[in-house]
Amino acid sequence: MALATSKAPLNGKYCGNKKLESKPSGRRRVFVQTETGCVLGIELDRSDNAHMVKRKLSVAFNVPTEESSLTFGDIVLKNDLSVVRHDSPLLLTRNFLHRSSSTPCFSPSGKDIQQRDQSGPIEILGCSIQQAITKQLVAEIVKAISSGVDPVSVRSGLGGAYYFRNFHGENIAIVKPTDEEPYAPNNPKGFVGKALGQPGLKRSVRVGETGFREVAAYLLDYNHFANVPCTTLVKVTHSVFNVNDGVKGNMHQNRMQVSKIASLQQFIPHDFDASDHGTSSFPVAAVHRIGILDIRILNTDRHAGNLLVRKLDGVGSFGQVELVPIDHGFCLPESLEDPYFEWIHWPQASIPFTEDELEYINHLDPFLDSEMLRMELPMIREACLRVLILCTIFLKEAAAFGLCLAEIGEMMSREFRGHKEEPSELELICIEARKLIEKEKICNFDIKSNGKDDFQFDMDCEEHESTMISNMEESPAIKTTFHSGSRGVNGRNLLYKLEESVEEHDEGSEEDILPPRSDEYADLMNSHIPNASKLSKSTKKTSNGEESYLAGTSSGNRSLNEQLPASCSFVKLADMNDEDWTQFLDNFRGLLSPAFANRKAASFSQRQRQRLGTSCQF
Repeated sequence: MALATSKAPLNGKYCGNKKLESKPSGRRRVFVQTETGCVLGIELDRSDNAHMVKRKLSVAFNVPTEESSLTFGDIVLKNDLSVVRHDSPLLLTRNFLHRSSSTPCFSPSGKDIQQRDQSGPIEILGCSIQQAITKQLVAEIVKAISSGVDPVSVRSGLGGAYYFRNFHGENIAIVKPTDEEPYAPNNPKGFVGKALGQPGLKRSVRVGETGFREVAAYLLDYNHFANVPCTTLVKVTHSVFNVNDGVKGNMHQNRMQVSKIASLQQFIPHDFDASDHGTSSFPVAAVHRIGILDIRILNTDRHAGNLLVRKLDGVGSFGQVELVPIDHGFCLPESLEDPYFEWIHWPQASIPFTEDELEYINHLDPFLDSEMLRMELPMIREACLRVLILCTIFLKEAAAFGLCLAEIGEMMSREFRGHKEEPSELELICIEARKLIEKEKICNFDIKSNGKDDFQFDMDCEEHESTMISNMEESPAIKTTFHSGSRGVNGRNLLYKLEESVEEHDEGSEEDILPPRSDEYADLMNSHIPNASKLSKSTKKTSNGEESYLAGTSSGNRSLNEQLPASCSFVKLADMNDEDWTQFLDNFRGLLSPAFANRKAASFSQRQRQRLGTSCQF
């Protein structure tokens, strides 16, 4: 079982056990979720292995499980279950079968479930950081349910969500089941078609994993710095939840009890959200603190609808408001994405950080943060933790250099030229950092070679360069970075010859330019600021002005072809081994100073361009 820990102080350091190990336990309880959403709690003995768990599931669900895999985050459990913590969620997926919501669900009878799953109506999963407020919320909900106060479905949004109430009928928590997210098998609003674990509404966030991210955002909000409401992962059992019959979207006819894995977040009474209120009254400190969190976790969906505004009462508080950030399901993507920061052009974001804010940022430790998340949310994927580390380093270095919140956000945001999406300045730096790794590998191999080996090495290098050029000509994303990539500290691009070769193959292209020197870095980056404004684009409208499927009602189902345009991925972090990842971070840090200097030197008018972004409003 995970060791008990407490929230970290201002410095953001994790104050748990330094070894971050779990205690050995004779018996553990896990909650196994099928790819179609069914959940079953199972008690494990010390001697149990993955095969025995699947055998138990086969009996409970009355289906064969031989051709299936039991996964725990990135780990496919072959046999040993020692890495699985007490009260952790596991995912059972079928192999060799076409996965869709039309595939019959593992459907145990309610009687079978109750005979085997003796857990309560609400069980807190995984996290050892359980605040008193979390336990109080659960106790109030259980009392209300036993008294006949049922949850209420939330009509807004794209996924299934429910207000859980206390004994007096007041909303005290909002619960979002993982199998009712957009595209998930049991989505109550018709947006179905994928199994849990597949790419979702955003390709870098998988279906069924937004709840983990909601909890991660709360755990990373040390000392309630950004005011994220208390959030935890739970297993909930109630008849109000939706279970689709295939893809027909039918609700229960017999109102049987259904168990779900979900995120549970404290409900915050509020007056309106940021879209219904002028931003001029928003406190500078609140905007800064939310922005700092959004940058750390690379929030790809910070729109006005998920910033709650609450009026402050009391003497001397006339007109003052408090901001509460919610809905962090699309943070910590598995690869660098285009973030959406609603606050990026608010005047508060252009005001320099205060000393207290700089101190908070300076004491952040992304490596301890990632260790804390591995401990508290062991199912979170390693690629997401690398995004956290990279963005936190970027924030720390940028703040120390003197950049304000708006400047940092702009460097992380992509630009559009016509219909073409260009990599952000952050992504250009990452692309260059990866180039340096390849160049260093070639140089190291060159040093080890001598005599005839030198001749053979030269031939191999020429062949290798030719192969790289050929591959890059086939990849528009890579080709773009050769003409627009950021440059290192020491002058000309280290892959200068390769750029020249590419340009020889693309003489007719209007984008052909000579590789710039380091003193041309500013001109290069400035050329990426387009003339067209980037305006906030709601997913309620498509590019041709017609209503998209996202604005539809809950009646009927929607085709997966009717989805948001897929965002391209310029930079991936998960494909590097540990050694390359360490070297990448060193290169990344070395490239930051010239990039920040260029941003500081950019003209005010160029920096104030509005950006076009997409908001899921989920």
